[in-house]
Order: sequence, then C-alpha cells, then structure tokens
Amino acid sequence: QVQLVESGGGLVQAGDSLRLSCAASGRSFSTFSMAWFRQVPGKEREFVAATRSSGGDAYLDSVRGRFAISRDNAKMTIHLQMNSLKPEDTAVYYCAAAFRRIITSQLGVAGEYDYWGQGTQVTVSS
Repeated sequence: QVQLVESGGGLVQAGDSLRLSCAASGRSFSTFSMAWFRQVPGKEREFVAATRSSGGDAYLDSVRGRFAISRDNAKMTIHLQMNSLKPEDTAVYYCAAAFRRIITSQLGVAGEYDYWGQGTQVTVSS
C-alpha cells in the first residue's frame, strides 16, 4: 500500500513563494514517476509538473520558470518550489505517483498515475 502525504500549502500574497512537499511510503521510491497536479472547484485536475527517476522533468507552460520540481530518493520525497506566485495559481495541489516510467507525452495525463495524495490548499491573494 503506497501512501502519499502532501504538506506546505498555505495562504500567501502574489509574488511570494511556497514549497510543497510530498512524502511517499510503502514501496521503493526510486522507480516512481512523480507529479504535481492542481484543481480548482468546477474544473478538471490540471497537470503542473512531473519528474522521473530516469530524468526529464516536465512543466505546465504557465509555471515553467517559476516552479521547480525536485526529488530526494533517499527520503522518498518530492518537492515543488513555487516562486512568483500568482492568484491564478490558487488551487488544491495533489501529489501523484506511478510505478513505472511514463513517457514524456503522457506525463500530464492524470490517468497514468496510480496513487494520489489528499491534497494541500494553496491560496494566493492579489
């Protein structure tokens, strides 16, 4: 049983930074493809960023250059450093994991991921 637990969300002002973390447990982490998605009420879950153990990170165009995804295999944790936050970044952010290497073109597809965290709220005020 794999569990993902997110932390680090909160209420910030536009231009501020936040660092989200996702701790995994229950299975070897090194072969995971890991990602962050976000969702606002009434909208579909949106891909934000992904990282693979084999390398090759991917980002949503609107966050590239502001957000950075990283992983610590020894601690079975991934992070999402979010800088220059904007009100439109407000959402519940979810961590997702898959036990395999997801091809680049599919990294943003929610259905490719096997496990999800409970989500952490990020609110950016203007």
